[in-house]
Amino acid sequence: MSAIAIAGSRFIIVGGASLVGSATAAELLDAGAREVVLFDNFSLGSDAAIAHLKDHPRLRLVRGDVLRMPDLLDAMRGMDGALLLAAYMTLNMDRDAWGGLDVNIRGVQQALEAARATGVKKVVFASSNAVYGYGPGVKGDLVEETPFFSAGAPPAAILYGASKIIGEQLCRHYKRKHGLDYVVLRYSTVYGERQHYRAANALYIIETYDKVKRGERPQVFGDGSETKHFVYVGDLARANRMAFESAATDVAVNTSGPRPMTTLELVRMVTKLAGGGVEPDFVGEEPGKVRLTSGGAFRIAHEEAERVIGWKPQVEMEEGLARLIAWKEGNEGRGQ
Repeated sequence: MSAIAIAGSRFIIVGGASLVGSATAAELLDAGAREVVLFDNFSLGSDAAIAHLKDHPRLRLVRGDVLRMPDLLDAMRGMDGALLLAAYMTLNMDRDAWGGLDVNIRGVQQALEAARATGVKKVVFASSNAVYGYGPGVKGDLVEETPFFSAGAPPAAILYGASKIIGEQLCRHYKRKHGLDYVVLRYSTVYGERQHYRAANALYIIETYDKVKRGERPQVFGDGSETKHFVYVGDLARANRMAFESAATDVAVNTSGPRPMTTLELVRMVTKLAGGGVEPDFVGEEPGKVRLTSGGAFRIAHEEAERVIGWKPQVEMEEGLARLIAWKEGNEGRGQ
């Protein structure tokens, strides 16, 4: 049985000084976790992301690096569950492909080895819908068996997606070789309070909001019909908790938002929430800038997650964006 009762258990979040890490820490603490350790080297994470938690008596912050096995071993001792979030995303992968591959592959392997060596009961691995690839082949319903498409996509996006596929297979390897229980969650683009500026698609939300607030026209790339998939960070934190609580193991499931939306829908929604009054500017692609384009309409199906861990998204995009904007407006000029 691979289910972990949250109350009274200890958890480590590797890459914890992050949007998802901070939300999941709060979720686990609220559910009665005995201790939550946030493990991060702060190269991409930030103090601001966890400022609201730092004085919690059952939270511990550990500065460490996934590429240093002694750091991982020290931090994982006595832990019941480990959430593996540490990763370079596409924009960082574009700037430093070698560094990204080190963290996303060797870092995951080392975290899994440390979990095995210290007797962690269950790992939840943060994968991505990037395992389906990008480009014209990505269309229709994307389900857990959908193959990987790469034609015509930016190299950084493909490297990121491929690194997540390898991370998933390392989890399978450790289950088969060592019996380490795991659940893989394939996240859609995450957004919400404490939003960072590192994810290509989530960045689009913030860029649009910033332009509207300055009175500038927000940009829509192409004709605005391109599909985007987002999931609210609170829904994702709940998915992470439920993956630990469930008896499921040796599985990979999609965790996406309630529905896909087009770029134009997104821009109009953000514009309305930011005060409105500005029509979008339809523009072409900027040479050399990484934009994640799907090439067609598709839906990331999340029905399997409900079957396997009992999870489905609850927060609609407009409500989630309203929460994000309310947080941003309440934190402007105060360190965010």
